[in-house]
Amino acid sequence: MSSDYYETLGVSRDASPEQIKKAYRQLAMKLHPDVASEPDAGDRFKKIAEAYEVLSDSSKRDIYDRGGDPLGGGMGGGGFNGGFGAAGGFDFTNLVDAMFGQQASRGPRSRVRRGQDALVRLDLELAEAAFGTTKPLRVDTAVLCPRCNGSGAQEGSQPVKCATCHGQGDVTHVQRSFIGDIRTTQPCPTCRGYGTVIPNPCTECSGDGRVRSNRTINVKIPPGVNTGNRIHLSSHGEVGPGGGPAGDLYVELNVHEHEIFKRNGDDLEMVVRIPMTAAALGTEVDVQTLEADLEDADEDETTVRLAVPAGTQSGTRIAVDGKGVPRLRAGGRGQLGVTLLVQTPVRINDEQRELLRQLAELREETRPEGTVQRHSKGVFGRLRDAFAGQ
Repeated sequence: MSSDYYETLGVSRDASPEQIKKAYRQLAMKLHPDVASEPDAGDRFKKIAEAYEVLSDSSKRDIYDRGGDPLGGGMGGGGFNGGFGAAGGFDFTNLVDAMFGQQASRGPRSRVRRGQDALVRLDLELAEAAFGTTKPLRVDTAVLCPRCNGSGAQEGSQPVKCATCHGQGDVTHVQRSFIGDIRTTQPCPTCRGYGTVIPNPCTECSGDGRVRSNRTINVKIPPGVNTGNRIHLSSHGEVGPGGGPAGDLYVELNVHEHEIFKRNGDDLEMVVRIPMTAAALGTEVDVQTLEADLEDADEDETTVRLAVPAGTQSGTRIAVDGKGVPRLRAGGRGQLGVTLLVQTPVRINDEQRELLRQLAELREETRPEGTVQRHSKGVFGRLRDAFAGQ
């Protein structure tokens, strides 16, 4: 037995299991016979492996700390027994775990696991997105099996211990090599690592503990949402295997375009056509608001009275505050932007034509000269949308 296992690994006597494992990993990567070139690397590697075998096992470490021989004379059944190829062999899994920080499967895994998250899409009208609503949503997902209530077994039946792995969930394979017997541990192929098998699976879910089902849930839509926003519904996703807890459901929103309004952030934009005479003389017009799409809206909220100043030019935008989209998770609303499109009369009778001719003479516009005037990009953009019927 080594004179001092703690000194061999270079750790203190009160070192934690994590510190012991870290020290062994560093030494093993440096002294393993496959990578080390020093003549005494093999002997040193055996010593650190022996020290790690004892100090990583709480019962063996306790015996060693009390002055006993944790390996029972020599190396014991779990040691090297004088070399790599001894009867006890060398558990290669421990070396891989220590060198690369991996944890091999240890013990049976639970049949009960959390379900997956799910993503579905929900279509909304503009008014629904703006003012909020509650929408029914039909989802196809995994739910708890109603017959076995998630156990996966028929009524009166229970899972039994796997005969292949004897309930361990793992099987160990031994392979001969130049350094001795290499042992690798893998999940049991019979029980798939569960440690138990179900001799009489539920006929409804075939032992999975869950079934596919269509269900309808009500999704509350907050005011001010837009396309691409997601609503998180905790524990509304798929039920996990073995009747495990459900994952989360994410509802991604898609807002349809409106035939009158165009949304620009929290603002709504619309185009209103007015006669040439109204634009010249000034007038007031009733403009529809988005509230008109709501079934329970008050009548006085469905329109707004818009004052059009005399001499208004085509492309003029008049903003109405507080009639846009409510701000998501904030107070207030955006604007309702009304772009005015002045219409020139197309069909006129003789009397109207004569009146227009007299007006042109009074304004000395019988033979006007065309002038080019630079306008802002926004004006042309609004006119282009207006002529396109948007």
